[in-house]
Amino acid sequence: MALRPETSSELLIDGKLVPGSGGTFAIINPATEEVIGHAADGTTGDMEAAIGAARTAFDTTSWSRDHSFRAHCLRQLRDALQGHIEELREITIAEVGAPAFLTSGPQLEGPIADLGYFADLAESYEWETDLGRAKPMGIKTNRTVQREAAGVVGAITPWNFPHQINFAKIGPALAAGCTVVLKPAPDTPWCAALVGKVIAEETDFPPGVINIVTSSDHSVGALLSSDARVDVVSFTGSTATGKKVMIAAAETLKRVFLELGGKSAYIVLDDADLGSACSMAAFSVVTHAGQGCALTTRMLVPREKYSEAIELVKAGMAGLPAGDPANPGTICGPVISAGQRERIEGYLQLARDEGGTIEIGGGRPADKDKGYFIEPTLISGLENSARVAQEEIFGPVLVIIPHDGDDDAIAIANDSPYGLSGAVWGTDPDRIKKVVDGVRTGTMGINGGIWYSADVPFGGYKQSGIGREMGVAGFEEYLEIKAVATPA
Repeated sequence: MALRPETSSELLIDGKLVPGSGGTFAIINPATEEVIGHAADGTTGDMEAAIGAARTAFDTTSWSRDHSFRAHCLRQLRDALQGHIEELREITIAEVGAPAFLTSGPQLEGPIADLGYFADLAESYEWETDLGRAKPMGIKTNRTVQREAAGVVGAITPWNFPHQINFAKIGPALAAGCTVVLKPAPDTPWCAALVGKVIAEETDFPPGVINIVTSSDHSVGALLSSDARVDVVSFTGSTATGKKVMIAAAETLKRVFLELGGKSAYIVLDDADLGSACSMAAFSVVTHAGQGCALTTRMLVPREKYSEAIELVKAGMAGLPAGDPANPGTICGPVISAGQRERIEGYLQLARDEGGTIEIGGGRPADKDKGYFIEPTLISGLENSARVAQEEIFGPVLVIIPHDGDDDAIAIANDSPYGLSGAVWGTDPDRIKKVVDGVRTGTMGINGGIWYSADVPFGGYKQSGIGREMGVAGFEEYLEIKAVATPA
């Protein structure tokens, strides 16, 4: 089977591949601005059908109770997708604008392999815990705690790392015994729709257990938050949209998982290897054109080393120009759309208006007459209160800010509505520990350490979200707890 669609993809509803009731919509290659195909345009009617199928599958089948069968299906999906890896790689580069080198990791191969982790967890997890005997109110009682699937999950995903985020939601949800309706972003529908094709044609997933509805209409996904048949909403995207999801979910008191925005701090202490720290800071923020919520986009450096750090970061960015994502050497590809490019350009103008200095970059590359490219950009001369230091830009843009010692760096890092990720560079373990403990954020990397892995929980403090994804903590987002008592 060839995965590459010639003109359009299809929806997966109740185990069947079906056309979208709204017809199709165009998919644009962000590196060339060309139409590369079409995706099925699902409607509210299609979403209603998908939710109904997921509800029926959860309520009337043994899916939620058959742990070994769920593990089998997940491993089957992993193996089938790995058999189509080169076709998926080509599609991911073309649709997402993802640099080719990332498809060997979090843009494709890593998330597919991680399905095996969740399959293993379905089989090894302690589904029942014996709390032993007690005498509540004088009655001898044996107590146990059972963990059960939460029900129907509505998964709403963004465009920046579609495979990683799609599988980080459907993998643990399915392993936990839930049924799922996945609504991917309109910008990257193929990455999800083609997974649906594999599920329908090459796996044993029962009808209705996993449904995938692509659509150009954001309001189609909003049904997942308001429909009473959905028990859990798992959303990754902007903080503004996350608030709307939470409000809509409140009407039926459904559980929400929210992984939202970030403006993470990259803290350099005065005893750090400044050259290595600056090189990594430049590399991190331009990777995939800065389109990562956990990327460190505020760099805090000792005031006495501010000028030196600026020059080192500029040198690093100069060696990482925006380029063709299909080129194996490209680190910074295009941003996803013309609208996103214009949004970033608005922030660059705002930085100038606020009194900042564009040290390098600051606009569209002169050698690119096609594609949604933005130059890697470093902004200096602003305080942490500036809007470009407070708001998520989602582009290859780094704001560099001076600090006056460890305590000041921690205070600046925490002076943000967000708390998703962060980094610290230094040599004194005690000082590093103080920074790690002091910054209120969901993940921290030390001296280039990478926390990303299937078994590591990921999520944020404050307005960066609620709950955790990945790891055992992410798996348990999709479980309910039931206490059972019997006479002893």
